Amino acid sequence: MQWQELDADYAVGEFQLKLHGWASVRRFIFIRERQLESRASVGRKLIHVPGYTFRIFATNRDDAPELVWRDYNRRADMKNRIAEWKHDPGVDNLCLQQFHATEAAFRIILLLFNLLAEFQRAGGLPSYREPATIRTQILTCGAILGRSARRIAVHLGESWGGLKTRNPLLTSILDWQILTSPKFSPLLRC
Repeated sequence: MQWQELDADYAVGEFQLKLHGWASVRRFIFIRERQLESRASVGRKLIHVPGYTFRIFATNRDDAPELVWRDYNRRADMKNRIAEWKHDPGVDNLCLQQFHATEAAFRIILLLFNLLAEFQRAGGLPSYREPATIRTQILTCGAILGRSARRIAVHLGESWGGLKTRNPLLTSILDWQILTSPKFSPLLRC
């Protein structure tokens, strides 16, 4: 195989092959990554070549190998998001009697995940957190309704971290600016 160097650490190679049982020839793209001590390589050891890890993609796309690799990398974490959709809201076996009811429930779950992603962005959370983590670390708090100086008060649990630890999050959410396209901005009329 001829390797095309992309930079000092990465090289790409490709070939075409029709495997047993396949209807057509597929293009195989290999990414070779030099292992560095300063950072971990994400590829797997498909074959033993000291100092390198490899990634392989089988595709029918005609794009340049590095473009195929970048496109697949953007979608690489999708399997984890789908697993979260199945397990976090408990919809692993979600199947209602009618198709449209199941579709509506699935769309509501997708809306929930989009709202949670926007909540993370608006709250300024430093990295992605799974819905179960958001629920247990941020949203769920033990509380008791009681009185303080003859006024009704909500007493929050200490294990939650208290309101003082949540004030930066609340401030970020309250200062959140809704981003809209310029196409949707109202026109000033005279």
